[in-house]
Amino acid sequence: MKKLFFAVFLAASSLAHAAGESITVYKDANCGCCEGWVEHLRESGYRVKAVNSDDMQAVKKRLGVPEKLASCHTGVVDGSGQVIEGHVPANAVKKLIAQPKVKGVSAPGMPLNAPGMGKLDGTLVTVDFSGKAFSMD
Repeated sequence: MKKLFFAVFLAASSLAHAAGESITVYKDANCGCCEGWVEHLRESGYRVKAVNSDDMQAVKKRLGVPEKLASCHTGVVDGSGQVIEGHVPANAVKKLIAQPKVKGVSAPGMPLNAPGMGKLDGTLVTVDFSGKAFSMD
């Protein structure tokens, strides 16, 4: 019984941590996969403000997204300024937030096994902005 209580407590505290984080997502108004990723974050407990932009290149440049790691939308963790590029899974976002020295992470391009694109299959690699593997989901 104590183990069950502890497991429920851990799960609840993880969700509470995510729920306390606010993320602003810059996206094209006509992009359905961007909306899918925003919904994935919301379902994972993040508060998301979606902002439509007609010039995503300017947004990415302003936020320091490496060109070779670009995708279709860009998120910013409001409290830390950390950048999330593309279809990064919520687990990797949580890991990013726990490591404030990491400036940003990306799921480059339009991977089919990513939130907003398709089902996670355990092989999606998220990289940090230096191109080093950060998470596998």
